[in-house]
Amino acid sequence: MHPTLIDLGFFKLGSYGVILVLGIVCALWRLKVRSDNNKLDGMVLVDFSIWLVIWALVGSKALLVLVELPRYLSDPAQLFGLVRVGGVFLGGFIAALIAAVVLMRRYKLRFLETVDVITPSLALGHAIGRIGCYFAGCCWGGYCDLPWSMTYSHPDGVHPLGTPLGIPVHPFPIYSMFFNSGLFLALAYLYRLRPTPGRVLGTYMVFYGLGRYLLEYTRGDQVRGFVLDGLLSTSQAISLTLILGGLALHGWLFFRRAEK
Repeated sequence: MHPTLIDLGFFKLGSYGVILVLGIVCALWRLKVRSDNNKLDGMVLVDFSIWLVIWALVGSKALLVLVELPRYLSDPAQLFGLVRVGGVFLGGFIAALIAAVVLMRRYKLRFLETVDVITPSLALGHAIGRIGCYFAGCCWGGYCDLPWSMTYSHPDGVHPLGTPLGIPVHPFPIYSMFFNSGLFLALAYLYRLRPTPGRVLGTYMVFYGLGRYLLEYTRGDQVRGFVLDGLLSTSQAISLTLILGGLALHGWLFFRRAEK
């Protein structure tokens, strides 16, 4: 854990913010390369995606505040700490999808073709962003007595994040980083196979939803919004929705192709 990259006293540069920007830049770079290789306008898609990134950041912070509303209501000053954490990824994903639908007409893009070329980069940016979570001390795991457990010790993690110190926990950010890296490679390969438009997005929704649902069992930050009387976390509930949505998209594409 190393939440501050540079500390000059009067100026602090957080590790999370730097790594988040690095993840976005790498994701956009791969998007441009992928677009250009497939005879698409890479610069237009990068410009379009920058707007999606902005809305994703807003959505991720908004869902974080929503699932931890009692904490922020009791101490509104903690809202300023949102610049140090990434928020809830699924909130950002939903916000980005909504923004994509709204902006498609302005950019004169086809929805399924556009989201398919963007989706692998989404997984890449997420993977790099999880390294930022590791350095910031957010998104920690539950108690773990396995050989690869990690223990936070930096006092800056306690406020405003509430990071547990001196307790061996699952390295959830690392789990997520490896999972999303593998998902990026698989989706990039799938896109090169030139599947029916929409298949890449549908595949991402199914496998990310499944992976996130299972990884949630290793999380340790309990105040994250729970549904069905504590049976599921908010992220698990949204993950199930993603899985069903991805399967429905695959089904719709299959039957649409069969009708032609």
